[in-house]
Amino acid sequence: MSYELITLLMFSSLMVMLLTGQRVFGAIGFVAAGAALLLWGDGASEMPFNASFQVLNWYPLLTLPLFIFMGYMMAESGIANDLYRMFHVWMGRVRGGLALGTIFLMVIISAMNGLSVAGMAIGASVALPELLRRGYDKVMVTGVIQAGSSLGILIPPSVVLVLYAMIARQPVLQLWLAGVVPGLIMAALFAIYIYVRCRRNPALGPALPEEELAEITWSEKFRLLRAGIIPFLIFGSMMGLFVTGITSLVESSAVGATGAILAAAVKRRLTVKVIDDTMRQTLAITCMFMFIILAALCFGSVYDGLGAKNAIKILLLDTWDLGPWEILIMMMMSFVVLGMFLDDTAMLVIVAPLYIPLVVSLGFNPIWFGVLYVITCQIAYITPPFGYNLFLMRAMAPPEITLVDIYRSIVPFVGIMILTIVIVMVFPQLTLWLPSYQFGR
Repeated sequence: MSYELITLLMFSSLMVMLLTGQRVFGAIGFVAAGAALLLWGDGASEMPFNASFQVLNWYPLLTLPLFIFMGYMMAESGIANDLYRMFHVWMGRVRGGLALGTIFLMVIISAMNGLSVAGMAIGASVALPELLRRGYDKVMVTGVIQAGSSLGILIPPSVVLVLYAMIARQPVLQLWLAGVVPGLIMAALFAIYIYVRCRRNPALGPALPEEELAEITWSEKFRLLRAGIIPFLIFGSMMGLFVTGITSLVESSAVGATGAILAAAVKRRLTVKVIDDTMRQTLAITCMFMFIILAALCFGSVYDGLGAKNAIKILLLDTWDLGPWEILIMMMMSFVVLGMFLDDTAMLVIVAPLYIPLVVSLGFNPIWFGVLYVITCQIAYITPPFGYNLFLMRAMAPPEITLVDIYRSIVPFVGIMILTIVIVMVFPQLTLWLPSYQFGR
């Protein structure tokens, strides 16, 4: 059987299984085991099973539950609410100020959690009701929360970049540093878009009434400012210890989780319910990630063992005779298509081992490519028909926000993400400057 036919058979089977509504990890693992048995015969089922044991050697995966725990502890203890209240008070005079504050909140939540799920949960439960109550346009603010929450997989400590680092065998710190500038550029572009739209059409994002602003004293403003500094202190201590080499990656994640617990205790919010809810959500998200990683490793081992990964190289370089940039653009497009059916973790573990060697052979920097991959994942998160953030928003949004509103809301933000990809591709030094500076120093 040719490489091309094997590739078509395995991936088409995977898509069919996913369309039946099966769980992602079950569909991936079933196709892997089935392909091994069909192509090699009895005894081949041990191949995907043995491949899953690679997880035991991925020591940085210990950061996964710790980073997730840190973000959920901040959310469940109300520290994220304090942060939003701070932006609410300090930016209330600006048209669209609460929407701008939501973007800033999402950036900070991203820096605490490393996932889009926590940002979406906080934005939909804390920010969205307040924005709607203040008369903000429901389509615009729905897009703000979905796009802002996607920053969690780009801004450090991004869990997706940790997984990419293990698969691509690249330094985690370099990937985190590489994601900082593109993440801030994207957040700034979101903020500029919101500000300009609200300036041109004030009805989209009205400022707070003067009488309400007059009731807020300077002492309350500074009290909220102190409360909002706590997340910055936790993130700064965690990253500072890691960057300076005092702690390892896993130790830094433990510092962040401990800092979140101490912050909740200092604010007298470390209750049994907060601990229970945080642990349950951490366990649920961590197990979801781990099962998908296990299944994707099984799939990748069978596909790689067949030598079928050569099909991509043969097709793009020999058959179609494409140039390096044309191949890179096709890779980005394939990520968007796969992201409609798979989450970022499954897509990464399946596709990255196939693409990364080709990227290196074409002369591109794998650190730079990792950032492009993550931005493309962000687009896949909020694009129909199966964007994860679309379904999360539908589940958490009030009844007046329809599915059509949710789909309409993401259009301008997808455009901004595509613009960010173009900027990063044209100016790769924006991605590579900070890692080069840190490691050069």
